[in-house]
Amino acid sequence: MERGNRKGVRGEWKAVGAIAPLSPDFFPLTVDSGLMMLSKIAQKLESAKSLDRTEALWLLTEADLLELGRLADNLRRQMHPARQVSFVIDRNVNYTNVCTTQCKFCAFYRDETDPQAYVLSYTDIFTKVRELVEHGGTQLLMQGGLHPDLKLEWFEELFRHLRHRFPSVQIHSLSPAEIVHIAKLSNVSMTECLGRLQLAGLQSLPGGGAEILVDNVRREISPNKIGWQEWAEVMRAAHDLGMPTTATMMFGAGEKPEDVVEHLFRVRELQNEKGGFTAFIPWSYQPGNTALCGEQASGVEYLKVLALSRVILDNVTNIQASWVTQGARMAQIALYFGANDLGGTMLEENVVAAAGVDFRMTQDEIIELARSAGFQPVRRTTTYAALEMY
Repeated sequence: MERGNRKGVRGEWKAVGAIAPLSPDFFPLTVDSGLMMLSKIAQKLESAKSLDRTEALWLLTEADLLELGRLADNLRRQMHPARQVSFVIDRNVNYTNVCTTQCKFCAFYRDETDPQAYVLSYTDIFTKVRELVEHGGTQLLMQGGLHPDLKLEWFEELFRHLRHRFPSVQIHSLSPAEIVHIAKLSNVSMTECLGRLQLAGLQSLPGGGAEILVDNVRREISPNKIGWQEWAEVMRAAHDLGMPTTATMMFGAGEKPEDVVEHLFRVRELQNEKGGFTAFIPWSYQPGNTALCGEQASGVEYLKVLALSRVILDNVTNIQASWVTQGARMAQIALYFGANDLGGTMLEENVVAAAGVDFRMTQDEIIELARSAGFQPVRRTTTYAALEMY
């Protein structure tokens, strides 16, 4: 895999890239075999049977976008028969931009000696959360870099203060990579670290840092970050503690279609163990201002990955559309390609913005987005309980 080269995506996703002319003798056979595969897949889904990796790869690389979208939309309607789309009022607070991992795809991190490096004080964080509460917010998505000096005690004290000061706000914070880093820095096991954070006030764990759950890809784009098995172990430990989590995927950074498929199956297999994932959120790599460079995935690629996520993850209830990376209009289309949730209002977002992508939407705009797409908007909690319908 070459640095900044997305050949694995653009060169091999046959349904997306240009296709060489086919001979008349070959074309009818291709159409017939394609229709047979599509019919076989549709019958399995209608019988509530899970697809295998070969079928998933065929959908991603060979199936027509609209046919894949139709399959995903049918499943979405079965799982969510009410024409509703949910969202949460939240804020993404990045407590530090200092990170020792220095992933090639990230435009947000800074070295500790960089003049732009920062660590938010408790007071600054409290101010941001107070503003969230004033806007009716119920979820704090707090994440940062892997800071070399912030140990477990710093987070324990912070979470205790947050739970005491803002009891209506769910602390949906950190990520598996941060949990592993904090544990190592503090000379405790990962499970002890997670348990202590839960006692201090951590209520649920975002699925950030997943990127692609294939180590060959991870070594290319984030060589200093935990491997996929460590990511999975943190999720297992959280689920054992009764802590709900989400799972994510960042695609388009040079992986192959087979890697996308493997990622989805690893999430599905983890979900079969404990059932702790409340949602799955795929988004595309944003190359602006990054060391990895490259091109941004197309809207077609995004919709295919999103739709395939709904088809494969038949044991994950919610699929989230990423308006933060794709924009409002693509998010509306995504609601007909398997998504049933619009994520958060994101009163603050810095990581994607650092890559030059700065979509913003107010609560009223999200409500209108859902309505104009033909759905009833529902404000929810972090764990998808309905709070208010519009």
